[in-house]
Amino acid sequence: MLQDGMMAFALLGAGWVLWLLVALSILCLAISLERTLFLMRDGTDRGALRTAFEELESGGTVDGLGQRIEKMSGFEARVLAAGLRVATFGPEAAEKRIAGAVTAEKLRMDRGLAVLATTGANAPFLGLFGTVLGIIAAFHDLSVKTAEASEAVMAGISEALVATAVGLLVAIPAVVLYNVFNRWVKARISRVDSLATILVARLVGEHARG
Repeated sequence: MLQDGMMAFALLGAGWVLWLLVALSILCLAISLERTLFLMRDGTDRGALRTAFEELESGGTVDGLGQRIEKMSGFEARVLAAGLRVATFGPEAAEKRIAGAVTAEKLRMDRGLAVLATTGANAPFLGLFGTVLGIIAAFHDLSVKTAEASEAVMAGISEALVATAVGLLVAIPAVVLYNVFNRWVKARISRVDSLATILVARLVGEHARG
C-alpha cells in the first residue's frame, strides 16, 4: 500500500517541482525589490551626519548633536538618538542603549533574507528531486510503452533534466542577492558603530571631567 502510494507520487513527474521553483523565484524577486526599497529609504543622510559629528569634534556639545540627530530620519539617526536620550545616565548606559537599538534595527533590516538564503541553499536539491521524479516517470513509461521505448525514455529524461537546470537558475541569483543584502546591512551597522564609538568616547571624556 505504501509502495503504491509512493509510486503514484513519483509518477507525478517533475512538473509540480518546476512550478514550485518558479514560485520561489517570484518570491525571491519580490523580497529583493522590497528590501532594496526599504534599505534605500531607511538610510540617514550621510552628509548631514558627517557635518553634525564634525561640529561635535570641533567644539560642539553633545546636546547640540542630539538636537541635530533628532531632526534626522533613518536607521543611523534612530540608533544614535536612542543612545543620546540616555546620555545623562552616563556613557555605559548610552553604549548599552545603542547596542540594543542596533540589534533591533538589524532584525528589521534582515527581514526576508532568510528566504533568500534558504532558497539559494535548497533550490538545487529541489531541482535534483524533480529530475529524479522525472527519470522515474520516464522509466515507467518505458515499461508500459515498449514499442516507443527509446523515444519515451529520451524525452522523459530531457524533460527531467530541465528541473536541475531551473533549480540552479533559481539558486544562483538567490545566493547573490542574499550576499548583496547581507553586505549592505553589515556596512550600515559598521558605519553606525564607528559613529557610536565617537559619541561614547566624547561622553566618557565629559563624564570624567564632570
